[in-house]
Amino acid sequence: MRSNRRPIAVFLGMALASLIVALNAERASTQAPADAAVLQYHKNPTRDGHYIEAAFTPAAAARLHLDSTFSAALNGPTFAQPLYWAATTGSDRDMIIAATEQNEVTAFDPGTGAVIWHTTVGAPVPLSQMPCGNINPLGITGTPIIDPVSRTLFAAAMTMTGDVKTHIVTALSIDDGSTRPGWPIDISTVTTGASTFEPLVQGQRGALALLGNSVYVPYGGHFGDCGDYHGWVVGIPISGPGAPTGWATRAVRGGIWGVGGIASDGVSLYVATGNTSQAKTWSDGEATIRLQPGPAFSGQRSDFFAPLNWRSLDAGDLDLGGSGVLLVHALGATPSSLVVALGKDGNAYLVDRQNMGGIGRFVARQSVSSAPIINGPAAYSTAKGTYVAFRGTGVGCPGHNPGDLVAIKIGAAAPPTISVAWCTTANGAGSPIVTTTDDQSNAIVWTVGAAGDNRLHGFDGDTGQVVFGGGGPGDAMTSVRKFQTPIVAKGRIFVAGDSALFAFTTQ
Repeated sequence: MRSNRRPIAVFLGMALASLIVALNAERASTQAPADAAVLQYHKNPTRDGHYIEAAFTPAAAARLHLDSTFSAALNGPTFAQPLYWAATTGSDRDMIIAATEQNEVTAFDPGTGAVIWHTTVGAPVPLSQMPCGNINPLGITGTPIIDPVSRTLFAAAMTMTGDVKTHIVTALSIDDGSTRPGWPIDISTVTTGASTFEPLVQGQRGALALLGNSVYVPYGGHFGDCGDYHGWVVGIPISGPGAPTGWATRAVRGGIWGVGGIASDGVSLYVATGNTSQAKTWSDGEATIRLQPGPAFSGQRSDFFAPLNWRSLDAGDLDLGGSGVLLVHALGATPSSLVVALGKDGNAYLVDRQNMGGIGRFVARQSVSSAPIINGPAAYSTAKGTYVAFRGTGVGCPGHNPGDLVAIKIGAAAPPTISVAWCTTANGAGSPIVTTTDDQSNAIVWTVGAAGDNRLHGFDGDTGQVVFGGGGPGDAMTSVRKFQTPIVAKGRIFVAGDSALFAFTTQ
């Protein structure tokens, strides 16, 4: 007689799955676009960079200016995007948090810039002590992430103690900057298969991610591609940090170095890898890859996409991983749940998130830039369609001005299409974000003229027309780094520079 009783292990598995879903839902609820908090790179785990801010109508945005009453000094260089903690209780307080290459993490009052707390997580490594690179000194580069459940900020840093140089991941209380018990973790202990993490040749530039009860950190190489580094994702359980695990590309190189780092849909992790070295068969490079928690990669075609010409991309150092992965819901398209990948070869790819297809199986591909695409792209939808904005030199631009900021439109078709919607000149190399007043209306794409005019610029999301042209003589910032990304919180825009945080207001 067949029993209707399920084994107790089944019930335990179901309970665990329910708990994981509940934890993800709790975290996701704190990260909704309308929430004032900015807890991770580009606001949301999809890395879309979409902020809902009712105050930023085009008319109001045109009045933006630097807030002269806000003064927050930094000890840079500063590559990481700042974060914003929004008070959750009456006794709590808002704060804006910045991390720099000096391995300094500082929380400031977002109204005045007064220091709330300040901590140093270790000595950074001078460039002279590195085998290659272009950041001096090397400390915290990738954007940290805040877990709102445990009120903890996680940051990855390169540190040096005596002659020992290594990568660490640390956990700081957002209340006072103190280090959580059991942290930091030395990543040099992590192994997977035949690969062992080699800290001196691994670079950490991509943003960190949270999924379930673990923090995930991506790694690539340094500028100059010295040594036999791999693309790595290291997972560290928040409640038991002493046992980090990792996944690494099978081939040498294949770095995960795009500024967006790791994207997530709340169930899985998504990364983009770069060129591999001397790989005769595809070995995880030049690809967008879906990882399960752990991290773990199935190797199945449904869980990755690589262009058919991945070998020539390898040979030309034309990484698919220069801009990370962007997860997009394209209104009216079939399929609508898409992975967007932007390559150094100037191509944009759309990949079906339900079945990524393996080698050569994309939904759409289009040449959209005559120059390599390297930044953190933003995505948004308006009544006119779904767009992706990125730094590039446009191909087939309306008006024939290729500019240095491009928006492509994802056509509401089956399958979806890609077309260049507009191109404009933003005078720099910053990564864009977008604001809307109600999720779709009054879309404005914002970017910083980093390594250019050091000014904030805003453009109409449908047309690319100038909304905010950088302001007056007193609105220029000082020394804003390449790829720097603004954030939006409570009617203001914040930008991290090398020597200071800057706040823009309409008041």
